[in-house]
Amino acid sequence: MSNLNVNVAHNLGQEKALERIKNLLGNLKEEQKALVGNIKEEWNGNTGKFGFSAQGFDLAGTIAVTDASVDINADLPFALSFFKGMIADVIEKKTKELLA
Repeated sequence: MSNLNVNVAHNLGQEKALERIKNLLGNLKEEQKALVGNIKEEWNGNTGKFGFSAQGFDLAGTIAVTDASVDINADLPFALSFFKGMIADVIEKKTKELLA
């Protein structure tokens, strides 16, 4: 396993950022429906747990939304660790788009 940690700063405040970030997995499902499935999302306040399958690999992690940032942490299967930078870049880009 390889740890994936993405931190994206914002100036929306926690409530507005949380409202927007809750759309992240829904957007992913729509945009990548051929590649992504079995999406699960569970929120408890400003912290969420997520999981999904992509290309036969299961991914899971957490999202924490604060007043100033969104922190996304996940464990990547070893086979995906080679693509860690690319995966982090995509997650960061999509998160920044939602928080813009």
